[in-house]
Amino acid sequence: MSPQSTSVAVLIGTIVIVSLMRPDCTAIKENNEGFKLCVTSMRGVKDLSHQNITSVPSSLSNETQYLDISYNVIQTLEGTEFSGLSQLCFLKAAHCGLREISATVFTHTPALKILNISNNDLAFIPDISLKQLKILDLANNLYTSYELPASFQNFTKLDFLSLGSTAALSVSYGDFDALMNASVQHLALGAGTHWQKYESGSLAKIKSLKKLSLFASFCGTFGMFENLLADLNVTQAKMLRFISLFPDSCNVSDNPFQNLRTMPFIQNLTLENTWINSTFMVVFMKNVWLSPLHELSFVNITYNEDTPDGFNLPPINHTINLSSVIFNGVNHYQYRYPTINMSFEAFSRLTYLKFSGTGMNILPCRVMTALPSLEILDLSDNLLTESGFWWTPCSNSSVFPKLRKLSLSRNRFSSLSFISQKTHQMNSLESLDLSFNSIHLDGDCYWPAQLTELSLGNNNLGNSVFAYLSSDFEKIDLSKTGITSIMQKDLTRFSKLTHLTLSSNSIQVIPVDLSVPALLSLHIDQNAITSISREVLAGLPRLQKLKVGGNPFVCSCDSYWFITAFNKSLLMDWPLDYTCNTPLSFAGLPLSEYKPSKLSCEMWLQAAVALPVLIVISAAVGLVFHKCDGAWYTKMLWVWIRMKRRGKKRSNILNNASFSYHAFISYSNQDSDWVDTHLVPTLEGAGFSLCVHERDFVPGEWIIDNIINCVESSYKTLFVLSKHFVQSEWCNYELFFAQHRAISVHRDSLVFILLEPIPTDSLPKKYLRLRSLLRQQTYLEWPKDDRKQQTFWASLKSTLHIADKSVVLKDIALAISDTVPLFADQM
Repeated sequence: MSPQSTSVAVLIGTIVIVSLMRPDCTAIKENNEGFKLCVTSMRGVKDLSHQNITSVPSSLSNETQYLDISYNVIQTLEGTEFSGLSQLCFLKAAHCGLREISATVFTHTPALKILNISNNDLAFIPDISLKQLKILDLANNLYTSYELPASFQNFTKLDFLSLGSTAALSVSYGDFDALMNASVQHLALGAGTHWQKYESGSLAKIKSLKKLSLFASFCGTFGMFENLLADLNVTQAKMLRFISLFPDSCNVSDNPFQNLRTMPFIQNLTLENTWINSTFMVVFMKNVWLSPLHELSFVNITYNEDTPDGFNLPPINHTINLSSVIFNGVNHYQYRYPTINMSFEAFSRLTYLKFSGTGMNILPCRVMTALPSLEILDLSDNLLTESGFWWTPCSNSSVFPKLRKLSLSRNRFSSLSFISQKTHQMNSLESLDLSFNSIHLDGDCYWPAQLTELSLGNNNLGNSVFAYLSSDFEKIDLSKTGITSIMQKDLTRFSKLTHLTLSSNSIQVIPVDLSVPALLSLHIDQNAITSISREVLAGLPRLQKLKVGGNPFVCSCDSYWFITAFNKSLLMDWPLDYTCNTPLSFAGLPLSEYKPSKLSCEMWLQAAVALPVLIVISAAVGLVFHKCDGAWYTKMLWVWIRMKRRGKKRSNILNNASFSYHAFISYSNQDSDWVDTHLVPTLEGAGFSLCVHERDFVPGEWIIDNIINCVESSYKTLFVLSKHFVQSEWCNYELFFAQHRAISVHRDSLVFILLEPIPTDSLPKKYLRLRSLLRQQTYLEWPKDDRKQQTFWASLKSTLHIADKSVVLKDIALAISDTVPLFADQM
């Protein structure tokens, strides 16, 4: 071996063999992307899989965009099965036992772009025509030939086509004639069977073909395989993926990949789910060295060392073109560490290296130092720890001189402080992925200044994690790290932060004072956030991407601004991942379909509308109130309420008192007409006994004695006030005695009836006491309106009511206001 070559014992443990991949796995990836392509609203998604239906339901909404009828018992699709589904874009009918598809069944689905009818019992490739179709999956059916119907010529927009049948064991020259002028760029072909024939030139007719995923076995028939490679060279294909190319029992002694050396357009080659011996590996790698390949991948392979020296590759005299090498899932057949002897100096252009799912627990020293151009190293999904990665026997003086990105995800690292110190050895390291480990916050961390991106996702770290991060970080991923809240003080130090990922935590609120001026991207989906306010985004002036779906949004006015005014072009997952969680009546409703009214949510608008409405209503009520003498009726009602309350307090005092008369009437002789024709007849007609001086004074007694006796033997004293009353001397006496009696015995025994307005200038000075008294008493005003007179008499009668010969007090009067001329101050 050349002195420049280096013997390296790459320590790779054993892992469980991953199940073989099929071409339809690629189709699934395409379909997932197609879901995003087709669906604009969750209302358009209809999943009828596993429903045991035997035909397509006729009740489907015409808004259906995505329809999954997989895993049912539907043997035929014909006629008008999809009638009315003009918006149908994605149809999945896998594992249905389909045997026949009518040529006209998709006449009513002009928008169909993705069709998956894989894993059925189709005996022929269906003769269908869909001008908008982009993805068609026909893998794992029972057709015996790959010959495509002439209708496939109409698939002018078809980008991906998957064909595979265990009954189709050969490819004939004219099978793909229908795709000669099509736009198919990716073809997945085969069902894992051993091909018996491949006619040269078959695939060469697909001029647009850029990627082939081949799921077929060629053991012992490598001549067919070489012809296939030659045809792919004609199409100028750039990417080749060979799945289960060699069965486990195959002894590869030939050189089937020799044509790689003469394929100038090939850039990417993947060997997947296959058995590889060390003997074949040497021959294969020699072809790779001499080919224009840039990317080489081994996915889910089983490696068998059938030579005593393992993989022993002689030194290469020229620099290879490979810039990317991937080992993603390696099972070692011998259950021991393989031996690889090769010159690392040949990989001077290698910039990307991935050893994932290999069971690696110690990183070889030369990998760290002998790859001068390596920029990205992915060691995810292994068994590495701090001591295995920074292995003590290795010299760490020159570690990955140009390494920019390092992924240690899904390993067994634990000490964040130790890792932060060791990263200083990597002078060019910019990005570090420590997700899915067992990281602990075990001490202060000192990160190198050039490290700007750190991922700690899926480690149980908590809210204090921010204190262990560098202020130089520009991109931070803290997905699913147990964070329950974020505060402005946590992010103040990160002035350079442009990307922050906080997905899948338990954050309930984004603080309104959040201020990260440089932030361009924020992922805070799958948390417990119920609404996004305008104030939150005010502190993120440069935000360009926001992902906040999968949160339990409340469909109320709290979300009004976010739904109606927020720029949805910033949302990466709008509208599919946004649904209402509460209230219950809106649960499950897409947020894009919740339409709150502006009036119900904008307070200023409510005030602007309510104020003029209130003014109009108030004006209307005031006008009606004025027209219907509302003020007068209101006074009466107020007095009624007051007197009922006061009557309860006085009932005990007057319960045992009895009187000869209900009322003594004090009036001027000049008002006797009104008293004789209205007052006395009405009250006595209602059963009240009245004391009238012209009728009931005792002859021969002093007038003063008669006044005193009548006042004291009456429950009330009624004063009929008028301009004549205030000019009468005897009326003044009667008022004087009644007032004293009210003070000493019965304070509410005075009732004033205002027969007519009394000008203030006509009130004699001797009646100043009347003005003072009336300020504390209530009065009844004789109305001219007949309707009001009925209320007047009812109020007056209620003041005089007596039950069981006892006076029950029910004073009804109105409070005298200063605006009434009678009660104007006269000092």
